Amino acid sequence: MSRKRKGRRDHSRHSRRRTPPGAPPGTLVTDTPAQRATSRLIAYGVDALVEHRLDPTDSLEQIRPGVATTWVHTAGPGDAAQIKALGEQFGLHGLALEDVINRHQRPKADAYEDHLFVVARLPAEPGAAETRQFSAFLGPDWLLSFTEGNDDWMAPVLERLRNGRGRLRGGGVDYLLYALLDALIDGYFPVLEQHGETLEQLEDAVLSRPNAAVVADIHELKHELLTLRRAIWPLRELLNTLIRGDVLQVSPQTALHLRDCYDHVIQLMDIVETYREIASGLLDVYLSSQSARMNEIMKVLTIIATIFIPLGTIAGIYGMNFDPEVSPWNMPELGWRYGYPFALGIMATLATGLMVWFWRRGWLSDRRPRTKGPG
Repeated sequence: MSRKRKGRRDHSRHSRRRTPPGAPPGTLVTDTPAQRATSRLIAYGVDALVEHRLDPTDSLEQIRPGVATTWVHTAGPGDAAQIKALGEQFGLHGLALEDVINRHQRPKADAYEDHLFVVARLPAEPGAAETRQFSAFLGPDWLLSFTEGNDDWMAPVLERLRNGRGRLRGGGVDYLLYALLDALIDGYFPVLEQHGETLEQLEDAVLSRPNAAVVADIHELKHELLTLRRAIWPLRELLNTLIRGDVLQVSPQTALHLRDCYDHVIQLMDIVETYREIASGLLDVYLSSQSARMNEIMKVLTIIATIFIPLGTIAGIYGMNFDPEVSPWNMPELGWRYGYPFALGIMATLATGLMVWFWRRGWLSDRRPRTKGPG
């Protein structure tokens, strides 16, 4: 079984810090050439919803007259000018905007004077070993979010908004942030289910056909689980910050729902740790099976060598060129009529005796050697 992975190759590209050393705080530097992202605005209330593509030069006041909540989502890498324009329009802190562009951040929640900055990691896409960054700014009645790559994972949230189902439209902007975090966290479960199936396949391969390719697959899976662990564990601290009541932008009603996200994160942590232990156990099983196989090979070779050593000794003795005519002590059996069958008989008897002795000792099979009873 061979598993093709590309995430490890892309690790240095995703985790590279682009801001040059010594640059002023809040410096926005993106990859060259810059890629413009797609921004979408959704302004909604209990009975109304407005949605369209957003240009950074658009005025929000002209777009959402009389609508309670505004959500602006940007999908893609983006460029510095585009992100800076959005930041100026919403009055975002420069340090937080720098963290949006440098997409190697660990999950966290930073409170500023009039808004909250949240960073989380999206689960890896199928076949990839790395996670993606999700960033969000939570204000009094607006939410500004950024996703590295596509935004397919938030399709259920968009559907609920458009259809007006549930309490999403009337729950406030903090409830929208909860819905996004809940969708993000739930996205880890299918990824871990896939890793669980892979573990079962690797377990069968280790027991039936252990080889170097299986070991490489186990190490690759351990690398992916470690990446998921680095993304999931800080989520517990992030949710703790949001539900303990110190964040003004999160209402007590939304904090109750965030506790459910916290429970899901604990489940994910348990699953990841269990899978990591299983993967480590598979390596131990592989090493034990290889050691046992090597011991069997060495046992067979030792038995063969033990049998042929005395036979080679006998053959070596009869290969000495002593002339029996010079002295009656010089190998008189060379002149016997049945001297050759006599030598072969000694060899066969010796080999058979050794095989019987090995068998009685249990060295030729897995059975235990015979032991005498107490009587």
